[in-house]
Amino acid sequence: MNIIEVKNLTKRFGDFVAVDNISFTVEKGEVFAFLGPNGAGKTTSIRMMTTLLAPSEGEIILNGINPQKDQAAARKSFGIVFQDPSVGEELTAYENMEFHGVLYKVPKEVRRKRIEELLKIVELWDRKNHLVKTFSGGMRRRLEIARGLLHHPKILFLDEPTLGLDPQTRNHIWSYIMNLNNVEQITIFFTTHYMGEAQDIASKVVIIDRGKIVATGTPSELMKKTSADSLEKAFLALTGATIREEEASPVDHLRMGRKMYHR
Repeated sequence: MNIIEVKNLTKRFGDFVAVDNISFTVEKGEVFAFLGPNGAGKTTSIRMMTTLLAPSEGEIILNGINPQKDQAAARKSFGIVFQDPSVGEELTAYENMEFHGVLYKVPKEVRRKRIEELLKIVELWDRKNHLVKTFSGGMRRRLEIARGLLHHPKILFLDEPTLGLDPQTRNHIWSYIMNLNNVEQITIFFTTHYMGEAQDIASKVVIIDRGKIVATGTPSELMKKTSADSLEKAFLALTGATIREEEASPVDHLRMGRKMYHR
């Protein structure tokens, strides 16, 4: 059963095409890696899937819901951990969780029990009353993951969740995520530049480059296809070794489109 269906998805900013007619599916309970070089269209795709951007063309179905037609219902179906930190530094860990639960209208008794359960899972219960500004990068990431799971989502979107973290912290974070995937059957949709993570964790991989999907398969299938002994080598064989620019923001894309239009 597919929990995510993306059909002919396109996003244009002026004359610039950031995502170009992509289609793919994700099965319920799958650990799905969405990989690509900088500027490939990964973050733009996630923004469309999580209602932050409207597609120019195409259709998205999340847990049977079209986000373009019912944003509120779609948002209840997923949690998201953004690439950039998003927890309130002047709030405690518990206050961050409580605020999120109220925002998603999680009933008080369910909310309190779920907060305790999740903070214990990510080993932050003993720090629940500490201000987030005192937390390390790894602790903040763990809090963001716990917060994203508070409203019992069916899908967890993770946009480079372990960026800048040391190997030990990355390993712990993935242990928490995989345990939740196993116990609660939450579908994991993640991006990463650490190819070793995707090779070890993902059950399915889609590689996007210059806005188009260039390969789909399991890590072993992509390695076999490119005669590579690692997913990183397969990735480079499929996308090339040229250094890419960072993916621009929607405002940058619009500015780029205007510049191209006025040339």
